[in-house]
Amino acid sequence: MNSNKIELLAPAKDLECGIEAINHGADAVYIGAPQYSARSAAGNSIADIESLCKYAHQFKASVHVALNTILFDNELQACETLINELYNCGIDALIIQDLGILKLDLPPIALHASTQMDNRSVEKIQTIEKLGFQRAILARELSLQEIKNIKQNSNIELEAFVHGSLCVSYSGQCYMSEIWKNRSANRGNCAQLCRLPYSLYDADNKLIVEKKHLLSLKDMDRSDYLSSMMDAGISSFKIEGRLKDVDYVKNITAFYRQKIDEILAEKCDYSRASFGKSTFFFQPNPEKTFHRSKTDYLLQNDNTNIFQFNTPKSIGSKLGNVVKFSYNYLIINTKQEIHNGDGLVFFDEDDALNGFRVNKVEGEKIYPLEMPHLQIGQTIYRNFDHQWNKQLMGKSAERKLALDLNFSEKNDGFSLELTDETGKQTIYPIECNKELARNGAAATQQIQQQLKKLGNTIYYARKVEISTHHDYFIPISKINEWRNEAIMQLIETKTDRKSFPHTGAIPHLFDNRKATYLSNIVNDKSREVLSELGYSEIDWGYEREKPIQEAPVMFCKHCIKKALGFCSKSHHVNSSPREPWIMKNRNIEVKLEFDCAKCEMRLIADLFDFH
Repeated sequence: MNSNKIELLAPAKDLECGIEAINHGADAVYIGAPQYSARSAAGNSIADIESLCKYAHQFKASVHVALNTILFDNELQACETLINELYNCGIDALIIQDLGILKLDLPPIALHASTQMDNRSVEKIQTIEKLGFQRAILARELSLQEIKNIKQNSNIELEAFVHGSLCVSYSGQCYMSEIWKNRSANRGNCAQLCRLPYSLYDADNKLIVEKKHLLSLKDMDRSDYLSSMMDAGISSFKIEGRLKDVDYVKNITAFYRQKIDEILAEKCDYSRASFGKSTFFFQPNPEKTFHRSKTDYLLQNDNTNIFQFNTPKSIGSKLGNVVKFSYNYLIINTKQEIHNGDGLVFFDEDDALNGFRVNKVEGEKIYPLEMPHLQIGQTIYRNFDHQWNKQLMGKSAERKLALDLNFSEKNDGFSLELTDETGKQTIYPIECNKELARNGAAATQQIQQQLKKLGNTIYYARKVEISTHHDYFIPISKINEWRNEAIMQLIETKTDRKSFPHTGAIPHLFDNRKATYLSNIVNDKSREVLSELGYSEIDWGYEREKPIQEAPVMFCKHCIKKALGFCSKSHHVNSSPREPWIMKNRNIEVKLEFDCAKCEMRLIADLFDFH
């Protein structure tokens, strides 16, 4: 992808989601491989991935396959076979975390360095580039200035997340799920312990906060910063959500398609990475699907208000406040229309999220299925809009390519030449007898009108030219037959595929480096890669060999001390609970360590008990 090509990259839980992502304007989709994906619950068959490739490639949209987990030695051969199967089915790029894959017999496919590789420094991105990767998927925590700095010091394509759920830890640097649930996030099986409620205690075991979701973040929404991110060097804008349902994919993809198109209309030095125009039959709105408030997440280097301590659930959009209620109904001061079947939520006096379903609406009175306990002035949110979601259940968008048709005459009949906006072209020869038309102008107009009728195909007629020496009579059935066969011939026309050969050669870049368990090395081939890079001391990753002492098990830019108002750098603090602070949930107990110079928080666990 050229540096001035801007890509909207959407998630696909399955084939249906992938096709709808394309229909709703995605330039590329990323989908989980049958195995070894960082979302183990979102694997897909080779047949489905091949079908998605065929559909996407009609628009010159790309399919990226996530194979981004760390691998054990006994999995590498099966992984190599899988990669070659994926390449043969037509995928455009492979997203990987494990460096051992570089030592396999790879087809000439583009490699994207997963965000699971912890891509947040200039040196790391430069290393990835020298290893032969075509793209780096950046850590979510980077600011605009940090992205600019990386772009100025590298030539690799840069991809960044712009929307969706957030991991509180740097990707690839969280081990809590592995420790307490034997479910490794680096193996695609995260238990999401960060979404649980925790109580916080000081060094004297005094309670600071009781049962709050202290590690739960708001959802990312960078829709107001797309232009700035382009200028910083981002060429691919990634929507999170390979576990999300199709309504989320439709809505969020359409929303960002509209946003990006508005920017591209003004920025002549950027252009879209794929072709085709999507028409939407609904109004995209990110607050209508899963939504935990929103944050631009550190783009401005500000981690002041990125958390959502009261709930990890979707709260939707604000409707208004309760102005009256009775034993079976309530009234809200809102101008928005509320529908039967809507889901409404509110926070009670203990800041716990409660919800109810709307049974019926009569005038301004809302009758819940079960009447909740309410208070005057309580804020009501809608996290499920029944009517709006009903629109998304049907056909909510279609994507069409512009097609130019030229019907011309030759000695033994005619020729129908088709050229679509991607540049793909075909010539369909027609051998037949010619019959002059009695009403020439009408006959030629009929040919033109029938050629325009492209029906349920992915095309619309941009231009139809009739280039014949005379006006001919041709039955409508014949025109339709030739047109349909020509279109099928165009669709089946193969296009050139870019080649990215891999030699397996690893450059020597460092001297006497040490790799700790944070490098996530669990197989001999990845260890070999680091050795050739110049690492002289290489520890095994946590999933293979657990440290036998206190060790950080999560690294965060989110800081609980700052969120609670005890940060001396950003608040006027007279006193603060004595450290170290301890965070607990049942059998989970971690110590909080604050690196104020880096504005980072680490969670420390005593790993001795886990051996």
